[in-house]
Amino acid sequence: MSCSAVLAQSSGYYAGKSVTFVIGAGVGGGYDLWGRTVARHINKYLPGNPVMVPQNMPAGGGIGASNYMYSVAPRDGTAFGISTRESPLAPIIGSSGARYDSTKMSYLGTPTTESNVCIARATLGFKSYKDLYDKTLIVGDTGAGTGTHIFPAALNGLFGMKFKLITGFPSSADVFLAIERNEVDGICESYDSVNDKRPDWLPSGKMQVLLQGGAEPNPHLKDVPFIMELARNEQDKEKLRFLYAGQGIGRPFIAPPDLPPERLQVLRDAFDSTMKDPEFLAEAKKVKLHVEPVSGKDLQSLISELAKTPANIREEIGKYVN
Repeated sequence: MSCSAVLAQSSGYYAGKSVTFVIGAGVGGGYDLWGRTVARHINKYLPGNPVMVPQNMPAGGGIGASNYMYSVAPRDGTAFGISTRESPLAPIIGSSGARYDSTKMSYLGTPTTESNVCIARATLGFKSYKDLYDKTLIVGDTGAGTGTHIFPAALNGLFGMKFKLITGFPSSADVFLAIERNEVDGICESYDSVNDKRPDWLPSGKMQVLLQGGAEPNPHLKDVPFIMELARNEQDKEKLRFLYAGQGIGRPFIAPPDLPPERLQVLRDAFDSTMKDPEFLAEAKKVKLHVEPVSGKDLQSLISELAKTPANIREEIGKYVN
């Protein structure tokens, strides 16, 4: 633990206080599960052990929560939480409604990095992404700014695939229910989220994985085509790397900009300590959350680098976000 964090611990800054713990997604989805699991443990590493008050803000696929954190939330360490992996990219690509500078947001870290998978009900006969050039797949969409929208929309626009997006679902949990009710046929969603919520779907063959995307291939998906197979040239590769950059962002925990440096360090130290906490790790394992954290400093550096992506690439990908 850093010297600043030790001093803050001894001061009991949070004693008698409550922390607004923002969750930038709907109840029941993967972000909600990650957020509430971390919130149950992180307070023990904050000086004075504050009461954590979770508050879901699903508007705009995490953009609403990031707007709140950037412009409304107090800049004293009494408000932080989890946003979506796509929300730091939203202002970089000029998404409507993103009224924040993601390079100035305070990042505490992410508990995991991810892979996105596009899956379809096996009975429909889809075997891989190649079938999506000829047949339409109806997928659930939890809103602009989320992976359930961005990835199928971009794959349609960039490569001529035939996803049909059905909007209006509050969370991925609602899409999973719709799949079971035959209201939609699939989803593009986090691999971990699919396994967390429906652990039988992939092993049983009920759902077919058509495509995986992320910073690199997932070792658990050895026989599933990786997104870079779609690239026809180097420019396609650049677009795909930027499109799937959010998978490296994972499940970002954020706080407002311009926090006092010692307060930001306390929050980062608390997050890092939580990632090693035996009780947290036991609960994460129980609910099938894969913990592979990245520090707040490294997350901040990644987002700063993504902001330097050439404008033409950012503009191209930005077409498919809203």
